[in-house]
Amino acid sequence: MKFRFAFLLAGLVLAATQLALTQTVVLGLPKTIEAGSAFSIQSTGAGKAVLYIVGSGQVLRRDVQLGETTFFAPGDLHNAGRYIAVLVGASSTENGEFDVTAARQPAALSFLAKPSRLPVDLHDGISGVAYVFDTYRNLVLAPTQVSFQLSNINGAVQTRTVLTHNGVTWTKMDSAAKEGAARFVASAGNATSTRVIQQVPGDPCHLRMSAQPSGQRLAVVTEPVRDCSGNAVPDGTIVTFTETYKGGEATVDVPLKRGVARTEMPAYNGAKLSVATGVVVGNEIYWGNVR
Repeated sequence: MKFRFAFLLAGLVLAATQLALTQTVVLGLPKTIEAGSAFSIQSTGAGKAVLYIVGSGQVLRRDVQLGETTFFAPGDLHNAGRYIAVLVGASSTENGEFDVTAARQPAALSFLAKPSRLPVDLHDGISGVAYVFDTYRNLVLAPTQVSFQLSNINGAVQTRTVLTHNGVTWTKMDSAAKEGAARFVASAGNATSTRVIQQVPGDPCHLRMSAQPSGQRLAVVTEPVRDCSGNAVPDGTIVTFTETYKGGEATVDVPLKRGVARTEMPAYNGAKLSVATGVVVGNEIYWGNVR
């Protein structure tokens, strides 16, 4: 009888202990953790348990002693996102959730600039977009100041400073009045990224030609062909010379060479010579006696 009573009492004590464990085990979780930082999780109760942390591409497992603090080293959790913590004990399971956020210090930029080549003197012709990441390649969602700087070959500098929104920001810049390569730099904290924008001459402007006798023909030649900002138009640009005369018309297409176009045309008396390239029309010359 005494044995049966002792056995029953032990069972009641064990059940009471398990019930107490079920009721008193609490998992103390931080609300947020910065990616890569050290952190700790507190639990109540007594006995051994296993703690699982499951989240964005990461799973951690720790054997823990209930009632003690479990410490995690820097870098243990480095992927930003929502995490679930599950504490599995001998007779109970507790769980909770917390967030891992990107580190606030920018460590890298993904910088896109376009176009890589464009004409000079275009307002808002160059655009840049920057994405800000921390050292673990998490997108930094907190507003972050990004500086954009466009440096032209003539020393002119354009600067814009803007804040990111959900990890991204953008700006627009003017292309320079003079041709040449420009350095487009985005920076945030100690992170920088550089792109090169090639600025080329625009459309020809103020096209002019002259003509003089060359034997039985006319030698026609343009002045150096430049855009409206004074940049030399690239060699190979096609210039069209047209001669109209009584009963006919002659046309010659000539590529620029060393900045000018030259050719010979028939020397018809009373002829009209004109020159054009693209949509730009130059001066006209009347040759001989005009009737």
